Amino acid sequence: MKKLLIHLVLAVGLMGGAGSAFASDDETQLNVPRDKWLTVTQVTEKFTAQGYDVRQVKIEKGAYEVYAVAKDGKRVEVLVHPGTGEILGDEAGED
Repeated sequence: MKKLLIHLVLAVGLMGGAGSAFASDDETQLNVPRDKWLTVTQVTEKFTAQGYDVRQVKIEKGAYEVYAVAKDGKRVEVLVHPGTGEILGDEAGED
């Protein structure tokens, strides 16, 4: 009986972990109403003010994806919250 309880607890714990992994994938699919989005110009201005040379802004997974060159000359891709302009994730590129 004790082994059964341990296995049950482990199984539930593993399932909970898998659910968390799926939940993080859903976070990139934001449900912000389109009328609450910043404009492409506003996003570009925000990143330019932070020292980025913005090359392209496009919509990806319900958010903005900004392609830019950082102050140090490295290319970056950042996923940006469409309503707040906050960086949700980034990926540094090479020259």
